[in-house]
Amino acid sequence: MQEKYISGMLFLCATPIGNLKDMTPRVVETLQEVDLIAAEDTRNSMKLLNYFEIHTPMTSYHEYNKVDKARELIRQMQEGKDVALITDAGTPAISDPGEVLVKMCHEQGIRVTSLPGASACITALTLSGLATRRFCFEGFLPTDKKEKEEILNELQEESRTVILYEAPHHLKSTLGELHQALGERRITLCRELTKKFETVMPTTLTAALQYYEEEEPRGEYVLVLEGKGLEKKRQERENKWQEMSIEEHMAYYEGQGIDYKEAMKTVAKDRGVSKRDIYQYLIKNQTQ
Repeated sequence: MQEKYISGMLFLCATPIGNLKDMTPRVVETLQEVDLIAAEDTRNSMKLLNYFEIHTPMTSYHEYNKVDKARELIRQMQEGKDVALITDAGTPAISDPGEVLVKMCHEQGIRVTSLPGASACITALTLSGLATRRFCFEGFLPTDKKEKEEILNELQEESRTVILYEAPHHLKSTLGELHQALGERRITLCRELTKKFETVMPTTLTAALQYYEEEEPRGEYVLVLEGKGLEKKRQERENKWQEMSIEEHMAYYEGQGIDYKEAMKTVAKDRGVSKRDIYQYLIKNQTQ
């Protein structure tokens, strides 16, 4: 634990999204030492606390009391108490009412720190097989029809990989809405992440819709959706290089002042082959 300040602190503590072994020792220690734990569902969190033999007092903090309860928690922190915030699973304040408490703490000058750990959106992204360099997180689509339509319209032009959450009973309708709004896209459906029956299914929107006509969705889902035009742009780049001879491809980079070895490395990357393949081709053709 960090030293005490004049006022208390808020600790955002990530909890497992399935596998209890993903709970970090730092989070366990912090939950044991703070004065109060604010939990999304105290009944659910009690099982976690019991497992790790944590006996810290707990209070509820959820979507329906997020403003009034935040004021009460801030009052206690102003009195010098340290408060830990946990959600049912994963990192607090991500698609979670904790964002309200964090904002209000900053407004009141209360220190906030985050103890990293499991996060369903990042776990799914790394498993997806889709582009990870640039991505956006949408969480659950709005239930309001007009708001949902606005979001889907925005996603039509989104070139980054998109991450969404969905409950099993809404999965089929959401897949249908995504297909109607965005057309065909690659998508990876992840469910039961970190658990015994973890499933990662790379597919397309069309194939996913067909699959769930026969299969009943089960468990909470993370949907990782390809951004607009990424596959098309990749294919266009590959076609561009394939239209060149390897000698022309090398000359293209050497003409930019890139040295011979680095040009071979870049050409190999463009063509999806090894640097050794390019080297052997050039040696063979130089000797002919």
